[in-house]
Amino acid sequence: MIAFAAAVFFLIVTPGPGVLSLAGVGAAFGRRPGLAYLAGLFVGTNLVALLVVSGLAAAMLADPRLRVVLMALSTLYLASIALRVGLAGAKVAFIERARPPGFTGGLLLQLINPKAYAVNTAFFSGFAFMPEAPTTEIVLKFLIMNAIWLPIHLAWLEAGLALKRLELQPHVQRRINIAMAAAMLAAVALAAWAAF
Repeated sequence: MIAFAAAVFFLIVTPGPGVLSLAGVGAAFGRRPGLAYLAGLFVGTNLVALLVVSGLAAAMLADPRLRVVLMALSTLYLASIALRVGLAGAKVAFIERARPPGFTGGLLLQLINPKAYAVNTAFFSGFAFMPEAPTTEIVLKFLIMNAIWLPIHLAWLEAGLALKRLELQPHVQRRINIAMAAAMLAAVALAAWAAF
């Protein structure tokens, strides 16, 4: 169980589309829109976990053609977000939108986020600690995962809010955007590589 909790921590804390966009919502729009987006991410990640646990994700991705199409679409979408972040210039703008993405935006992002599927597959297919009671193990994994997921995501939201308050120099903001875009692309590439 400790190995599972450690894996959850390290796989969730690493930058991916969810946490980076959450920090961006906080930096661009503030706490209340950030919390609405966080709620969507939370529901989305749990839906992805349910798809993985139920086997529906595996059934859908068993068809290599459908798998390639879905992965290509999600990779292109997430790469376009990273490109907008990287080209945002001298304003910390992890995301560029006139309005905050809200609950629905967070939910939809997780449903197309390849890292969410890769991470949840690792969580629920590995780290068996109660093989004699698989249902209990799944329930405990959901509880542990969410107990770690929520504070980490709240910390990323706070990081975005802190960046908003800092009023950094333009060249520093540009570097942050480029670093966040690179981290997002790396996370998408790793998730895509793991999926194939």
